[in-house]
Amino acid sequence: MKNGDIMNQSIARESGYQSRIRTVNIRLAWWNAAWVGTCALMAFGPKFLWNKALGFTLLAIGLNVAVGVGLILASKNYVMELDELQRKVYLNALGITVGVGLIAGVPYSVMGTYHVIPFQADVSYLILLMVVTFSVSFLYGTRRYR
Repeated sequence: MKNGDIMNQSIARESGYQSRIRTVNIRLAWWNAAWVGTCALMAFGPKFLWNKALGFTLLAIGLNVAVGVGLILASKNYVMELDELQRKVYLNALGITVGVGLIAGVPYSVMGTYHVIPFQADVSYLILLMVVTFSVSFLYGTRRYR
């Protein structure tokens, strides 16, 4: 076997790996979009689409939970396809995000309960904080290991 043959096999393996990563990325993006869509349906449907009909609201909640389970499984598959370094970056970002969510979420809830903050303590603010935290942590980790 020549050096060129080994190089071509290496490139073929990389493109196969890149293809799998692209596929799981796309699948994960679709599950994320579906989950966000079901969140919007669950939040706005009762008011704008079905006039607070309990049956439809419960169906929307059930759909959201089902799609959420699909999102969890897609995330698990995504992590399993990553190489060791990418998995380390992803899990570090995830750990930081969980920590920030807990450390910020508990006081945020208490402040909302006792009216320390001048607005209602809505979970959407906490989710936004977690999304920003994960994004920044993941980008930092990716750049750190380049």
